Amino acid sequence: MSLPTYATTGQRIWYYSFRVICALIFVFLITPILVVIPLSFNAQDFFTFTPEMLRLDPDGYSLKHYWDFFNNPGWQLALKNSLIIAPIATILSVTLGTLAAIGLSQSHVPFKGTIMAILISPMIVPLIISATGMFFFYSALGNWMEGTLGLSKGFVGYVKVILAHAVLGIPFVIITVTATLVGFDRSLTRAAANMGADPVTTFFRVQMPLILPGVISGGLFAFITSFDEVVVVLFVGSAAQKTLPWQMFIGLREQISPTILAVATLLVVISIALLTTVELLRRRSERLRGMSPG
Repeated sequence: MSLPTYATTGQRIWYYSFRVICALIFVFLITPILVVIPLSFNAQDFFTFTPEMLRLDPDGYSLKHYWDFFNNPGWQLALKNSLIIAPIATILSVTLGTLAAIGLSQSHVPFKGTIMAILISPMIVPLIISATGMFFFYSALGNWMEGTLGLSKGFVGYVKVILAHAVLGIPFVIITVTATLVGFDRSLTRAAANMGADPVTTFFRVQMPLILPGVISGGLFAFITSFDEVVVVLFVGSAAQKTLPWQMFIGLREQISPTILAVATLLVVISIALLTTVELLRRRSERLRGMSPG
């Protein structure tokens, strides 16, 4: 959107200054990523640019660190755990978060503000505090599951990490679905009820198609949160539930492995793809609700 011809000098100065400030913030945030990506192709086991890389010599670049990631048993175990934990945690987050958002959108629900504050508190409270509380809670839960139910320690470990990550993802789902429900036409559900549809049919046939972009957006945020989370899994999980961020943390603390740069680059690409999907879904949601032109 450009400035109108009648804009004052002060408005023009603020218009261009604001864009310069935004550009500087963008450069500040994106520069570390732009440094990591080329380093992941370093032919040497260094965390710095070699003379060959600076000269753009092809011999200075290699895919060996990516090869190490896809062939190293430790990295593959971490990838497997992340691909197990994150999707299941996302499904739980989407299910519980969507139901909570729909319930809180009802006008007759008392203390909606207080309930909403409690439900989104995991994304407000410092993560180390949440992780400490989860450690004590899930330790007792794990002992009960192992002692009373007789479940294996490895299975219980996965359950604890999945539940903990679901708790962290629920606030994102609640916020995105609640934002989608702001423009929802309640007369549609009343019309479906008048036509004889039960609440479950009304939800899946009328309400869900319209709020689906918000549900998927919240699910993507929950997936990213679980896939990139390291603090909680350090407290709640064990070595058997080692995820990619945990493996990266160990690689930085115990051995400086350039494979970390390759993994970081892959995670950046995945995050960009998911965030692009979120933005496309947001625009589709606005079009469906008539908030933007088609």
